[in-house]
Formats: sequence, C-alpha cells, structure tokens
Amino acid sequence: MAELTQIADLLNQTLSPDANAVRAATDALDRLCLTSNFPFYLLSISTRGEDQGQKVAAATYLKNFTRRNMDSSSAATISSVGKEFKEQLMQALLQAEFHILKILVEVFQSVAVAEFVKQNSWPELVPYLQSAIQNSNLINGSSSACSTVNALVVLHALLRPFQYFLNPKVPKEPVPLQLELIAKEILVPLLSIFHQFVGKALATLDRAEIETEKVLLTVCKCLHFAVKSYMPPTLIPLLPSFCCDLIAILGSLRFDDLVAEEDVYFTRLKTGKRSLLIFSALVTRHRKHSDKLMPQMISCVLNIVKYSKNTSKLPFLSERVLSLGFDVISNVLETGPGWRLVSPHFTTLLESAIFPALVMNEKDISEWEEDADEYIRKNLPSDIDEISGWRDDLFTARKSAINLLGVISMSKGPPTESAADALSASAKRKKGQKNKKSNQRRSMGELLVLPFLSLHHYFGVLMAYGGLQDFLREQEPGYVTALLRTRILPLYATAALVPYLVASANWVLGELGSCLPEEMSADVYSQLLMALVMPDKQDMSCYPVRISSAGAITTLLDNEYMPPDFLPLVQVIIGNIGNDESESSILLQLLSSVMEAGDEELAIHIPHIVSSLVGPISKWLIPNPEPWPQVVERAIAALAVIGQTWEDCRREESESIDSTEDQQDQHSPPSSCIEDSSTMLKSVMLSINGNDMIEELKVSELLLVWAEMIAEWHAWEESEDLSIFDVIKEAVYLARKYRLKNFIVKDMPSPPAPPVPERSIIEGIGTFISEAIKQYPSATLRACSCVHILLHCPSYSLETEGVKQSLATSFSRAAFSRFREVKGNPGSLWKPLLLAISSCYLCYPDIVEGVLEKSEEGGLKIWASSLCHLSNSSFEAGLTAESEMKLIVMTLAQLIEQLLRKGKSGVDSIQSCFTFLLEVFIRLKEVRDGKEDDPEEEVAENDEENNEDEASDDDDSEDYDEDSDDEEYEETEEEFLDRYAKAAEALENGSTIEEGDDEDQEVEMELGPLGDVDEHDIVLSLIDKYRHILIDGQSFPSNVIVNFLNAFPEFSLYFQQYR
Repeated sequence: MAELTQIADLLNQTLSPDANAVRAATDALDRLCLTSNFPFYLLSISTRGEDQGQKVAAATYLKNFTRRNMDSSSAATISSVGKEFKEQLMQALLQAEFHILKILVEVFQSVAVAEFVKQNSWPELVPYLQSAIQNSNLINGSSSACSTVNALVVLHALLRPFQYFLNPKVPKEPVPLQLELIAKEILVPLLSIFHQFVGKALATLDRAEIETEKVLLTVCKCLHFAVKSYMPPTLIPLLPSFCCDLIAILGSLRFDDLVAEEDVYFTRLKTGKRSLLIFSALVTRHRKHSDKLMPQMISCVLNIVKYSKNTSKLPFLSERVLSLGFDVISNVLETGPGWRLVSPHFTTLLESAIFPALVMNEKDISEWEEDADEYIRKNLPSDIDEISGWRDDLFTARKSAINLLGVISMSKGPPTESAADALSASAKRKKGQKNKKSNQRRSMGELLVLPFLSLHHYFGVLMAYGGLQDFLREQEPGYVTALLRTRILPLYATAALVPYLVASANWVLGELGSCLPEEMSADVYSQLLMALVMPDKQDMSCYPVRISSAGAITTLLDNEYMPPDFLPLVQVIIGNIGNDESESSILLQLLSSVMEAGDEELAIHIPHIVSSLVGPISKWLIPNPEPWPQVVERAIAALAVIGQTWEDCRREESESIDSTEDQQDQHSPPSSCIEDSSTMLKSVMLSINGNDMIEELKVSELLLVWAEMIAEWHAWEESEDLSIFDVIKEAVYLARKYRLKNFIVKDMPSPPAPPVPERSIIEGIGTFISEAIKQYPSATLRACSCVHILLHCPSYSLETEGVKQSLATSFSRAAFSRFREVKGNPGSLWKPLLLAISSCYLCYPDIVEGVLEKSEEGGLKIWASSLCHLSNSSFEAGLTAESEMKLIVMTLAQLIEQLLRKGKSGVDSIQSCFTFLLEVFIRLKEVRDGKEDDPEEEVAENDEENNEDEASDDDDSEDYDEDSDDEEYEETEEEFLDRYAKAAEALENGSTIEEGDDEDQEVEMELGPLGDVDEHDIVLSLIDKYRHILIDGQSFPSNVIVNFLNAFPEFSLYFQQYR
C-alpha cells in the first residue's frame, strides 16, 4: 500500500503548475515503472482515485506506459503481467466513468492489437466480451454493474484495426479469423438486440433516452468497421434486416430546425451519419451483397437530400448527413444497376435537391463577411491554400451535390444503336473520321444538365459548371468556347460587378483548366488579372475574389494552360505583394508557380523581380525564426524557384545540352523551408569565381548558419529536401578550391564568451548525415554518398584530424545501426550502407572495428561477411561502378591485413575475403578495359539505330493517328489489387528502391585523393607479404585463379602450385 500511496502522490504532483515539481514527479514515476505491480497500481488509481484529476493522470500515464512497452522490441513489462492484468483491465473498462473510459480504451487497444489482432493469442477476450454485453445493464437489467455502453465502446476499439486490410501483400485477402469470430459470437446476436433498441428509440422519439441513443450509435460504428473492408460471411444473411433498421433511423431524422450538441437528438444525427457511411461501404465494397438493397437505400436517401434547401439554417452535422446522402446516390449511380434505379429521379433530383444546395444562401453571405478563409475553403477550394488533415465540416452538401451532378452529366442514356451500327461507327473512326457524336449514346450532361442550368440562378449555375469538367472534356472545343463566351466571361464585363459571382467564376475557370481551348487564353487571363487586383467595395471585402483568382491561375498553370505573355502577370503579382500579409503569402505562392511555368521567358526579368521583393520580404523577417511566419516561408520558396530558374538559364547558355550535371540539377520546385534555403544557397555557391566573392557574399557565414539548421532538422519530407545533398557536395568542392572559414574547425568565440569551440560547417553537416542514414529511408543512398565526400575530399591537417576521426566514428555507427535493421532482407540499401562503413574503415580501421563490435557482438564478422556477399557477382544489387569496386578492393585488402596482423590467421572469413578480393579485382580490370575500347564504333552504331528508329516512327505515325481515338486501357480491379500486393511485398522485403530514381543507383562515388591510390600495388603488397597464409595450401574455386592469372599474369609467380 505504501507504493500505491507514493504513486498517487506523484501523480498529484504531475498536475502542479510548478514545472520543476512536474519534472521531478515524472522522473520518480519513470523509476517506479520498472516494478511488476506498477501497471496494477495505475489501473487501480484510474478507477478509484481521490478525484477526477488524479484518475485522469493515472489513466493517461498507463496509456503512455502501455504504448511505450508495446512498441518496444524488448520484453515488455506490460506483456509479462499477462492474464491477470488483462482481466483487471477488462473489469475496469466495463465499469469506468465515460471520460476515464475514453483513455483506458486506448490502453486496451494497444494490448488487443499486439496480442489478439497480430498474434491471435488472447482466446478469453471474445467470450468475455460476449458475456459482458449480454449481462450488461441495458440488456440484462439495470442492476448489473457492467455498462452496456462501456462494453460496446470496448467492442468498437477491438474492431478498429479491421476497418482496413491487415495484409496488403494478398490481392484478395480473406476475412481474418479473429474478425469472423467476433462477427459470429458477438455481432450476430448483437444485431437482434440492435433491432429491439431501434424499435424502442422510434417509439419514444419525443422523449429519447441518451443511453439508448449511445447504444445505437456505437453498434453502428462497430458494424461500419466490420464491413468497411471485409465482409464476414455470418453477417451476410442479416444485412437486409440491418439495413431496414438503418433506414428506419434515417427516416426519423429532422432537417428543419437547429440541434444543440448536448441535445439527445444530436447523437441520433451521428447515428444517421454512420448509417450512410455503412450504405456507401456496402455499395462500393460489397456489390454482390448490396444490389438487392439498393432500391430501398435510394428511396430513403432521396427523402433526405430534398432538405438541401434548408442548409443555410442547419448545423454542420445535419449538413454532413445531407452531404453523405448525395454521396450514396453518386456511389449507386456508378454501379451497374445504378442507371435503372436513379435515372427516373434525375429531374426531381436536379430541381429539389442538387440545385437548392448550389444556390447562395444566408450562411454563405455570413461566412464571406465574417470568415472569408472558411468561405474559400468550403466553396472555392484550390491547391494554392491546401488544407492539412481531414476536416469533417469541409465536406459540405454543396460539394457532394456538385460531385453528384458531375456523375449524372457523365452517365449515358439507354443504347440508341444496334451492334452493327456500333461496329460501322468504330470502323469509320479508325479510318480517321473523328465525329465523336455520331451514332453514340448521348450523355445526361447534354440531354438534361446543361439545358436545366440555362434556366436558373447564376450563382448556382457557376457552382454546377465547376463539377462538369469530365463532361466538358469530352465535348468539342467549340462547345466549351461558346460556354465561356456566353455564360462565364460576360460576368467580368458587367458594369455592376457582383463579387460573389466573380469569385465563383474565377473558381470555375480554374476547375475547367484541363478543357479550356487555347484560343481563349488571352481572354481568360485578362479577366483573372482584373479579378486579382479587384479592390474592396465600400461595404464588402473582395478578398475571396482575389484569392480565388490566384488559385485559378495556379490551377491553369498546373494544367499547362499558359498565358500569352507572362510579364504582365508577374508585374501585377509583384505590385500587390506587401499590401497585406495574408494575401502576400498567397501571391508569393502564385509567383512560384508563375516563375516555374514562365522559365526562360521570365529569366531576363529576374534581377528586377528580386529587387522588387527585397523590401516587402525584409519587413516580415523576425529575429527568432522559430517558427517563421508563413509569408516568410513562402517568400523563401519563391526566391528558391527564382534562383533555380536563373541558374538553369545561365547553365543553358554556358553548357552543352547533353550535360549530365544539367540533367541532375533539374527537379520539381521545392516544398519546404529548408529545401528552399538549400536551393538558394546552392545558387549562391555556383556563382562563386574567387575568394573576393566568398567574402562579399559571406558564403562561410551562410554555410555555418545553414549547417546548424540542418544539424537540428527533424522534419524530413521523404522525397523532398534533396537540395541539401547538392549543397553539401558544392560546399566541399568550394572548400577544396578556395579557403572557407570555419569549414573543418570553427574559430574560438571572442571574449567574454566562454572559450568553447562551436560546431563547424562540416561537423553540422556530419550530424545531419548521421541522422539521415539512421532515420530517413528515402535519404539513405544520398547520405551514404556524402560520407565518401566528407571523409576523402576535404584537406584535413594534423590539427583537424580529430574532426575526421569523429566523423568516421559517427558515420560508421549510424550506417551499421541502419544495416542491422535491413540485413535480414538483402536489397538495394545494402550497398550504400556497406560502402559507407568501408570508407570509414579505410580511414580508421581500429576505431571502426571497435564501433562494430560495440554495436553488436561479432559486428566485424557480420560486416565482413556481408561485404563478401555484396562482392559476389550474383548479388542483384551488387557492385556496378568502377569507384565501388576500387573501394571494395582496398577495403578487403585492409581488412585481411588487419586480421592477419592481429594474429587471426585461422579465421574462416579471411579466406572468403581474399577470394572475393580477387574476384572484384578481376571485374575492376574488366570495367576499365571496357572503357578503353574505341568509342567511335559505338557512336556510329547508335547513330544508325537512331536513324532506323526515326524512319520507323515516320512509318508508324499514320497508324498512330488513326488509332489515337481508341480508348486507353483501363486496369481491372483484380490487376490493381495484384499490382499493389506485389508492391507491398517488395516494400516489406526491402527489395524496392527506397530513394530517387533508378538512375540514382549508378552515381559514381567521389573518393577524392583516395581515387588516385593504385590498388594494384596494394594487392601485390598484400600477396607478397602474406602469400604463405593466403595462398599456400589453400583451395580456391578453379575459375577464380584461372581468371585472375589471365587478367594479371604478373602474379603468376605467387600461384605456381595452381598452374
């Protein structure tokens, strides 16, 4: 009891406002957590503590403690508690107060996933939970201590992992045994109870009980997770009755008044929302089981969406239900029977449901005036201001109605031609007659949607046009041109501009970017430019107009729909940057897109552009960059794109078009602040042509700040941020050519600062490289290539040798740590990691050997054996480049000599290392001999092949034109699932390339002065010194010695016994 009291007191101290007291209490709890009874004490306090604060603290600490131990690869304390702890946890869950239950259920989920879902090793769980539900208070009687709601919440947590497929490597994964067991023992009997509760809830609609409503909601959540991906066979016979219950619940919903969040009816709305999600899952995932249920679903949902006229006065949850209703109709319409079920209701849908959701209402006007950004996100979304995460309130009825309208417009009417007519039309098309309208079924967009829109309210019409991209893309260019000239562009020319309509028109132009005709470019961009600078009216803000215009221009550029002249666009953008921080942030992002698209056309104007940006950007810079304002980050991103454009144009002027470096430096625009900073810094360094420029541009100071930034960088963006590695290489080359202050060792700080040396440029870079190797799979290859550059290329002196030694130690530790994680699956990461360790070993063999042995017992032997495996010519991701083979030859020679020098001549791995040393030495000579062949013959052959290819292309061009109208091949569901299953298996086995393109795997390593070392002399010296151990009396594969002596006859003196 003393320990229990101590833990309770410490938990109370964690609630103290004194940070020191909280830290001391947390440290004490961390020490106590090693005891076996610790989780029991936390569980006891969380249910029977003194007050709510102490209970919450205990439950939260238990949650974190469980997660920490379940995620640990070592023997977990919580796992060793075993059956007794799990029994007490279940008892606590079934009786806990709801706010404590919400925390403890996460403890349960961690244990259940680890033991029940992954290992299927908790056989008591399902029977226990089944019994708990059957004997709970609302089902078996109010005297029961077990809460029905609590038991269902636990069931919901147990089903949560099954909402997604558990094994992506299987194309058609069967229902897991655990889910089938839950369905059979719990869900099937629960559905009959659910039916009873539905009847009770509907009978007492005016005096609904919160407990009953919670039961309905939680059961629906459980069933949704059970059928979202899988379909347990035992549930199939019960689907019709279950769907009837859901339809009854949906029929009881009201959409004509407001509902408070604390209202009991609010829970009913949540149940209705979950019911519609279940309908969508059944229609999209389980067609063969839901086809017969679709007529009832459609009838129910049609009665819901007709209330879209009330969206202006409905809370977001009610509107979300309407949104899901439209989604269900869309999903049904996209199925085989969908046309037959939905088409009779098309006209009613348009008039009574879809269009009422599109017209402007009081809520729109209120949001425009009070929260313009929210209005834009809901009604005028674009990539220029992306929303992070999934926000339920952004899925509006209007968006879903627009989507349904698009689906309707693309649906085809019943066939109007015979099979013979179809074949005849197909034959005519192949002969070059491209009349798309001839003898084809006409779409509802042409027959119904556009005629309907021509008669209605303009705001709603514009919203509708935004959902018709797919339909309009199939029409003739003249059709879209007429639509623009008669229905959209005239809005901009009216005398009394209505901002609501102009903003919507901007959005529509962006949405239609993929189908706009080229000849309309000048008109489209002139109107968008006018909207981009529209001033606020006396009583109304035009901020949404300007932002929607920027978003539309960005979308058009992304669709390669270019303006006739980029300069006016850039001038307008720059002229308005600095007026407002929020708008400037958007304009800077737009400027990035424009600069990337304009490229060469804008390069000549870059000096003026940059000078115009200096003033506005400077006023937003703050002394503490953590975090920088968004406008500063976007300014840096824009400057990075501008710098890249400038550099690309300069390179094209000075270098040949076939330059390999030119190809490597072209990449997509940066997307993070560190990436942008790196891109700008690289441009600065590439412009250096003397020591005076280094001083003038403060390159050393910039590099020092940048190296400190990347050393503390912990927000890697996988395939992004790759400019960091370009800067590292350029910095090393610059340091070799010129003198860079603080590159290897930083100068001591001046008094009164303490005389403690700070981190130098290369030390900051080294910290980043070590972290990149360990933490970022997509960066492993590039980070390992930098290991060779940092160790072998800089000019280290005796005074700076300690820095090099520190780098080698850090790199070898990081590379071997990462290698231990992937050594079980030989793949593409083996080579860069093993070669990185090799470079470190060549510099400091004793130190690296110590690092390997400290990391794992027998670490040196593991590395040596893996090195031999990599050296085998049969290894798929093996040695290909000359520099790789040279490094391996020198490493194996050094390793063999080290082992022999330490008297380890009896080690089996020595002979294996020597055999592979000879093999790689032979392959290295073959590669070099191949390079010495006359290249002119190869060039001539390539020219001849190219000429033949061009002739073939000319011959085939007519056939290509004739067949260009043929539909592209569409991947079937089975092929899609099979392809992704293979990709998942390859990813798990580590056989996929984890970074960059295939071309990146062939980049030559930079070995600096090490590349000038003659490996022939190293091998000769090794054999001459240790031939009595390595050769005399040893057996080799017969082909190895023969091939070696054929390649190097000068070594025959040492292999007399094998001749």
